[in-house]
Amino acid sequence: MRMIHIEEYDAKTMQLARPIYDSHKRILLAAGRTIHEVYLQKIKQFNIRYLFIEDAESEGITLDEMLDMPTWIDAIRLTEEVFMEVQKVQTITQPTLKKIQEMIGKLVLEVQKRPILVLVPSSSVTSEIKPYAHAINVTLLCLQIAKKRGYNMLQLRDLAIGALLHDIGKVISEDNDKHTLNGFQLLRNVREISVLSAHIAYQHHEALNGNGAPRKIKGNEFLEMAQICGVANLYENSISKGMLAPHEAMELIMTKSENTYDHAVIQAFCDGVPSYPPGTKIKLNNGEVGIVYKIDKNIHRPTIRIFPTLQEIALSESPTILIKNITA
Repeated sequence: MRMIHIEEYDAKTMQLARPIYDSHKRILLAAGRTIHEVYLQKIKQFNIRYLFIEDAESEGITLDEMLDMPTWIDAIRLTEEVFMEVQKVQTITQPTLKKIQEMIGKLVLEVQKRPILVLVPSSSVTSEIKPYAHAINVTLLCLQIAKKRGYNMLQLRDLAIGALLHDIGKVISEDNDKHTLNGFQLLRNVREISVLSAHIAYQHHEALNGNGAPRKIKGNEFLEMAQICGVANLYENSISKGMLAPHEAMELIMTKSENTYDHAVIQAFCDGVPSYPPGTKIKLNNGEVGIVYKIDKNIHRPTIRIFPTLQEIALSESPTILIKNITA
């Protein structure tokens, strides 16, 4: 299995490996089938950019590093319910908060059992639910970074609530410039939500050097949890909205070290998120082409399956062989 841009889809050689969902989280197309051209055009109209497919080149690739689709879709569904409730009643009710806490407990367990994390891009779903998929992905990334930072369970839960609701202020007012303040004010007035979680929503666009927003705080005023959310938010937006490849988004994140985010936060991110996820087609510096088959000893030096011989090369054991670029 591998993930491709929808324009790369070839009905002659590929079939769906994971279902495609509509804006109501219903299955549009089930896994295990090819996509007729008519349906392919309809999917494009939903602004779905990525597909998960099986083909001969990706045989044996499992993407175990990625959250399973039913869990991801269920989390998106609940996040949409939360945002809709806030838009309607301007607060988070106790029953909804309990659902959030239960879901976060599941996400924490999902991240803890995976040494590394690969995201399902929010651009793989319809436009209507992209904001909620984005919120889930930011939460997953935050949990992965925090795991590398050694956070305890209470810290993980406070971080996850703040990350999940970092954009909740956008449904309170049409003034997007005030979404961090609006989110903070909403969350700090929910008694059961930690003030740390509220500050994550408030600070996730700030920067160490004081060039962030909305308050232009700097240095130690910029909480580490909010920095983690900022890194996760930037990365997810880069691969989904900016259409950057994972290694390009990681390079962008690395340029933010010590000016926007603390080096320790950047390092934790780099230690938990791979530059080249399994299924990525690549070209090596020796001219050979292949596909990232698995990640084992070194998160950024994966094992490559070479075409057409199907020989496997572990880059972690081949220091002179480098990935030159990714290919379609």
